[in-house]
Amino acid sequence: MQVRDSWQAAGSGGADQGTVRRANLSLLLRSLRDGGPRSRARLAADLGLNKATVSSLVGELIDRGLAREGSAERGAVGRPGTIVEVNGSGAFGVGAEINVHHVSTLAVDLAGTKVSERRTSVDTRGLRPEQVVDRLVELLQGTLGDLDELGAVPVSVVVGVAGLVDRDRGTVSVAPNLGWQGVELAGLLRTKLGDPAYLVDVDNEANLAAVAEATPGDPDRRDILVVHGEVGIGGGIVADGRPFQGRLGFAGEFGHMVVDRGGRRCGCGRTGCWETVIGLSRLIEVATDEGDALRSPDLGLEAKVEEINRRAAADDERMLDALHEVGRWVGIGAAALTNALNPGMIVLSGYLGEVGEWFQDDVETELASGVLAPDSGGTRIGLSTLGFSAAVCGAAAVAIEHVFDDPTLVRRATDSLEAMS
Repeated sequence: MQVRDSWQAAGSGGADQGTVRRANLSLLLRSLRDGGPRSRARLAADLGLNKATVSSLVGELIDRGLAREGSAERGAVGRPGTIVEVNGSGAFGVGAEINVHHVSTLAVDLAGTKVSERRTSVDTRGLRPEQVVDRLVELLQGTLGDLDELGAVPVSVVVGVAGLVDRDRGTVSVAPNLGWQGVELAGLLRTKLGDPAYLVDVDNEANLAAVAEATPGDPDRRDILVVHGEVGIGGGIVADGRPFQGRLGFAGEFGHMVVDRGGRRCGCGRTGCWETVIGLSRLIEVATDEGDALRSPDLGLEAKVEEINRRAAADDERMLDALHEVGRWVGIGAAALTNALNPGMIVLSGYLGEVGEWFQDDVETELASGVLAPDSGGTRIGLSTLGFSAAVCGAAAVAIEHVFDDPTLVRRATDSLEAMS
C-alpha cells in the first residue's frame, strides 16, 4: 500500500492534507514495526514516497516519541544513513478482560512488550455489573500506577467481555454466563475512571482472542477461526489477516450454534447449543460425581484445568472418556464451521487449548468425516499457546494498535513544551 505525499494530494484537490499526513505517518510507523529499522532513504524507496516527505514524517514521529534514531546503516553505498526504529517506550496500551471467574489487565508498549500484568479471581455471576466494574477498575488503577512509574499514560484501554457487544455504543447487549443484558460498560468505566483523556473501548473476548492468535506474517494464520472456551464458548474470525465481526459486530458466536436439539438447556435459554456439550462445566459434570473437588466453585479455573490434565495423565478412565466425548463434539462443530467458512486453521483457545492434547485426534477424526471437501478442505486444528490470557493479550494488542492507526493520538514533545510555557 502506498499513500501519496500530503502536498501532492492537497494540491490536486484530493484528500485533506491533515488526513493524508496522518495516513502517511501510520504507513511509516507500521512499516518500521513490520519491516524493521531502516534508513530514511530506504524507507522512501520501500514506501514510494519522496525523501523530503519521509524526512519530515520521521521527524514528526521522533517528536511524538514514537520513533528514534539508531546506529549508522551498514553496507550502504556512499555516505551511510542513520537507522530509524520504533521507540518501544513511546506509547502504551492497556487490555482488560471480564470473564465468569476472573478479571485481568495487561499493559504493553509500542513494541508489544508486556510492562504490567494483573489478574484476580472474581465470581462475576454473583455480583451486579457495577460491582464487577468496581473490581476491574481496582485492577486497572494498579496497572495505571505501573505505567505512571514509567512516566506514561495509556493511549487506550480495551476491555473484552464474554458476551455480545455493541462496539459503537460500548454496550454489552447480552452476556448469558454473566447474567448481563444491556449494560453500558464503556460509560460505566469512563465514569469510574474519572472521564479519562484516553480511549475506552469494549469488545467481545473471543474476537480479541482471535486477534492475539492471528500471528502477523504467518500465512497459515491469515484465515483462522478461534474457538475460545471457558465456562462458555465464544468464537472469533480472522479473514485475510483482518478481524471479521459481521454487520453489527456480533459474528463469531459459535457457542450458540445448535448442534443437539434434544440436548441440554443453555444459559442463553435455547436447547442444544454447542456450548452445552463442549463447555468446561459439561466436561466436569461428565467426568465427576457430586462432591468432587473439581465441582467446587472455590477452585480456580487454572487449578481445575491442572487437575483435569493430572487425572488424564494418570489414566483416569472416566476423565479420559469425558475428554474424548468433548473432543467429538468439538469436531462436529468444527466440521460445520469448516463447511461454511473453510479457514486455514481452527485454533482451540482457553480451556480447550489447555486440555486439547487429550482429544485433538477425536476432533480431527470428526473434522475429516464431517467436511465435504477432501482432506478436510485444508483446514487444520491448532492449540493455542496463550492459555487463559489470549483475550487480554488481544485486547492489549488492539489498544496499542490505535497508535499505529493514528500516530497523532500521541502528543508532540514540542506541543507539551508550548503548553508549559
